Amino acid sequence: MPQDPVTVLIVYQAQPGKADAGLDALASLVATVVAREPACLGITIHQDVSDPTRILLNEDWIDKASYVGPHMQTPHIRAFIQMAPELFAGPPDISFWERRGDARPV
Repeated sequence: MPQDPVTVLIVYQAQPGKADAGLDALASLVATVVAREPACLGITIHQDVSDPTRILLNEDWIDKASYVGPHMQTPHIRAFIQMAPELFAGPPDISFWERRGDARPV
């Protein structure tokens, strides 16, 4: 039985002076993930207004297993993980969320 869709929030901390390069690298990675991985339902990139070195990815996946399993083993993710220390200060903070409500203007 499939699991419920999951939102993955990923917070990166760019090294000083490398926020733009980090954003570029993440934008390229996101384009590849969305194009090649059907389990990914969409990704948005956000930059912290008060601290531009903080970058947030808001990712929607069909289930958590697709993210932690096949996605993390793809060549593009493996390559990104290898080069990430050049741009980011440590590993990202990754958390998993399930939607419990939605409100939108009418």
